[in-house]
Amino acid sequence: MFKKTINYFDKLEDRTRGRLSKFPIIYTFIGGVAIVLFWRAVWNTADMLQAKGGVIGFLFYEPVNMIIVVVILLSTGLFVSYFIGDTILISGLKQQKKIYEKTEKEVKEEEATLGEIKAALSEIKKEVDEIKDTVEHDHVATVQDSGKN
Repeated sequence: MFKKTINYFDKLEDRTRGRLSKFPIIYTFIGGVAIVLFWRAVWNTADMLQAKGGVIGFLFYEPVNMIIVVVILLSTGLFVSYFIGDTILISGLKQQKKIYEKTEKEVKEEEATLGEIKAALSEIKKEVDEIKDTVEHDHVATVQDSGKN
C-alpha cells in the first residue's frame, strides 16, 4: 500500500513537472507560493505546539528548538549544503574565483576549454557507437554461422 502511494505520487510529479516546465513563469509562481505556504504552516504548527506547554512546548521553545534542529541538520549533512550550497563549497575548495571576479579573458578560456571537452566527448561517443556496431555485427554473423552448422 505504501509503495503504491509513493509510486503514484512519483508518477504524478513526473507528469506535473513535465507539463509545468513548458511554462517556467507559471511554474515559478506556483512553486514559490507553495513553498511559502509550506513554511508558514510549519511555523504556525510550531507556534501551536509551543503554546500547548509541557514537554512539547519546551521542545518548541525557540532556543531549545534551534539546538535540536542544528543537531538534526548537522547529522544529516544538510546544514552546510542548505545554507551555503554545494557549488559555493566546491568552488571554495578548488579556490576558484566568483564569476564576477573573473576577467573576460578567463571566461573565454573556460568557454574554449568546455568547447574542447564537448568535442572530445562527442568523438568518444562516435567511437563507442562504432565499436558497438562492430560488436553487434560480429555477434549476428557468429550466430548466423553457428545456425548453418
